[in-house]
Amino acid sequence: MNKLLSTLIASLFATAAFAQTPAPAAVAPAATPAVVKAEAKADKATSKAVAAEVKTDMKADAKVEKTDVKTAQTKGKAHHKAAKAKAEAGAKADEKMEKTAIKADAKVEKAKVEAHADKAQAKVETGATIANGKTEVKAAAAK
Repeated sequence: MNKLLSTLIASLFATAAFAQTPAPAAVAPAATPAVVKAEAKADKATSKAVAAEVKTDMKADAKVEKTDVKTAQTKGKAHHKAAKAKAEAGAKADEKMEKTAIKADAKVEKAKVEAHADKAQAKVETGATIANGKTEVKAAAAK
């Protein structure tokens, strides 16, 4: 019964999608040289902005990864020192190790927040560049 229902529903969607008629093509006005030039300029600026955004994202991710590695090393050293000192001192070494681990975790979280802020800023700048390009194209078309 379930197979029958699923087959019927799938065929209903398939026929509905197949039966759609394409919308009539709108007549595009002839592009003036100013419009073409503005579109090319906007496309170039957009591609530069997108490339800059990708570069910023990669740098931010690399920074977070580097901080993660440093944190793991710091924690490892702290555990090693605590184990060594524990044989000598006891509970005080555990406290010191915990403080070091907490500081290392805080550094990682700070790096993640900064990376997220960098990515958000790059995305905003890319959006602004795209919007500026669209505005220039509209202004050129209006002339």
